[in-house]
Order: sequence, then C-alpha cells, then structure tokens
Amino acid sequence: SVLPSPVPPSLPDRFRMFRSCEWEVLERSLNILQASDFYWGPLSVGEAHAKLQREPVGTYLVRDSSQGNCLFSLSVRMPTGPISLRISFQEGYFRLKNWFSDCVVQLLELVVAGTRNNPLHFDEMGGTPLV
Repeated sequence: SVLPSPVPPSLPDRFRMFRSCEWEVLERSLNILQASDFYWGPLSVGEAHAKLQREPVGTYLVRDSSQGNCLFSLSVRMPTGPISLRISFQEGYFRLKNWFSDCVVQLLELVVAGTRNNPLHFDEMGGTPLV
C-alpha cells in the first residue's frame, strides 16, 4: 500500500548542479513523482518513520533525502518497523540496489515487481528481506 502525499507540485530548489541532460531526466521524473500519491517532499526520517509506524507492513513513501549526496529516500514499513533506503542518482539514472531507471516511479515499479519473487537483502536492515 501507499501512504498518500500532501506535496503540492513544484520543483524543489535544493538540488545540486546537473548537466542539462541529467536535469531533463530529473525534472521529468520529479514531475511524475509529484503526481503520485506517495511523494512527501522534505519529510525527515523521523517523521517518515512515525507516519509509517501506524501503517500495514509493506506501506511505503518517497521523501527528499536528508543526505547531501542523495536526492530521494524510500521509507518502508517492515515487520520490525520502518526503515529508509537511499535512492541514488548517477549518470542520469535513479538506482536502488541492482535496479535502475531514468524515472523514480518506474524504478519503484521495477523494485515492487522484482521483490515479489526475489526479496532484497540490505545490510542496513540486518539481513531482513524487503518484499
């Protein structure tokens, strides 16, 4: 399930400098992301985890990353509680573990479909599988 978003559609001004081709990818992806129901914008990790704590396992949201080297974070309600994973942006692609796409929403669709049969294991999750 998805935690609905209160974020109005506008481009944030917090992004680092990008080449024009990267900016086009980022801007297009951000517009699609802002039209989704799960983008919360500048939400802290504590606020994201507090919101997810009350939700069913598997509920997720995307928020702006508080890390300077990442644009977005995926926060997910796991059986052990909420966790957050950084979505990196390199060479025009958003990346999460072995998946990548030029669109954050498409990346999440790939991850959701891919983890149904092959759960992800992240060290920061103590080996707990992400499905």
